Amino acid sequence: MPTIVVEVMPKAELLDPQGKAVAGALTRLGKTEFSGVRIGKRFEVTVDRPVDDALLEEVRELAVDMFSNSVIEDVVSVTVA
Repeated sequence: MPTIVVEVMPKAELLDPQGKAVAGALTRLGKTEFSGVRIGKRFEVTVDRPVDDALLEEVRELAVDMFSNSVIEDVVSVTVA
């Protein structure tokens, strides 16, 4: 069965407190080569039929309407795994 992967990230202009906390932890561990971390969400949607353009468009609509909060997040990709 095919799986469609949707990735959602906080909008670039917004503070990402989780990412900032992880970046601070990396610094405390001596990992100074990393300048920043942003944390997002990944959804894996398994489907019971072949993936076509219509199904991908339906998942894109779900990603915008249901999987993400358009005020603070962007859907950055919808791909077939």
